[in-house]
Amino acid sequence: MKIGWNGSIKLQEEAVISVYDHGFLYGMGLFETFRTYGGGKPYLLERHLKRLAAGCESIGVRYKPDQSELTNWLRELMAANELEEAYVRLTVTAGEGVLGLPSGDYEAPNVLLLVKALPAPNEALYRIGRELALLRTRRNTPEGEVRLKSLHYMNNIIAKRELAATAGVAPGAEGLMLTREGWLSEGIVSNLFFARAGRVFTPAIETGILPGITRQRVIELAREAGLAVEEGFYTWTELLEAEEVWVTNSIQELVPVSALRDEEGRSTEVGSGQAGSMTLKLLAAYREDTKS
Repeated sequence: MKIGWNGSIKLQEEAVISVYDHGFLYGMGLFETFRTYGGGKPYLLERHLKRLAAGCESIGVRYKPDQSELTNWLRELMAANELEEAYVRLTVTAGEGVLGLPSGDYEAPNVLLLVKALPAPNEALYRIGRELALLRTRRNTPEGEVRLKSLHYMNNIIAKRELAATAGVAPGAEGLMLTREGWLSEGIVSNLFFARAGRVFTPAIETGILPGITRQRVIELAREAGLAVEEGFYTWTELLEAEEVWVTNSIQELVPVSALRDEEGRSTEVGSGQAGSMTLKLLAAYREDTKS
C-alpha cells in the first residue's frame, strides 16, 4: 500500500513518525475522514478542510491546507493504489518536539494521507437498518470548548470494546453513548438523528459531540426539504418514542436504525422496524447532493 507523506507518495513501510512527535507523545493532532464520489471527487472537502484548519489553529499547529494541492495529491495517491473511489483519512500531527509540554506553537507538523477501498455496497442495510445499542461507557467531555476530531480516541475505542463484548448485540450494530449528565450524545463513529411528528431532532453541539460535517449537511438538506429541525438536549426515553432514528457519518451516509437496545439488553423496534420515509427521503437528497 502507498500512502501520502508530507506531500509525497511513499510505500507505507517507508513513512516513519518520530518517537518525539507530539502526536505520538501527547495526542496532539487532528484528522478528517471523508470519501470520494463520481470518479474520485472528495465530497464536502472544503468543509472538512475548514474544520481541520480551525482545529489546528486552536491547538497551535501551524497548518493551513490548500484544497487544490490536496485534491491533486489525493488523485495521485488513488492512482498509485489503483483506486477509482476511496475512503480517505487526512491526518495532521504536531510534529517533533522536546520531551515535555510545549510553550509555543508547533511549526513543522507532519501531514499523512491514507486511502483504502470503500466498503462493498450494502443496499439492504439502508432498507432494513441496524441496531443501536445504549452503552454504559459515557461520552467524555471535550478537551476544549468544542470537540475536535483529534487523535485522542481512547473514549471511542473503549466504547467499541464494550459493544464487541456485549452478548446478543446484532452484527453491524452501532453503539450510543450518553453524556455524564445522561443526555443523548453520539455513536462510536456517528452522529444521531431521530424524528417524531414530522420534526427532526439531533443532539446539540453543546452536549459535547463532534460537529460532524455529514451531520450539518443533513440538517441543511432537511430544512431545504421543508422539515423543522431542532438541536437540543434529549433523553433515551425520548429516543424510544421516536418514529424514525438514523445515524450519519461521511463514509456510510445516513443509516436507518431499526431497533434500540438498552443497557439491560431489552430491544425496542423503531417505527415499522425498517427505514422510515423521512430517512429514505433525506438519504436520497444526500446522495443526489454528492453528484453536484
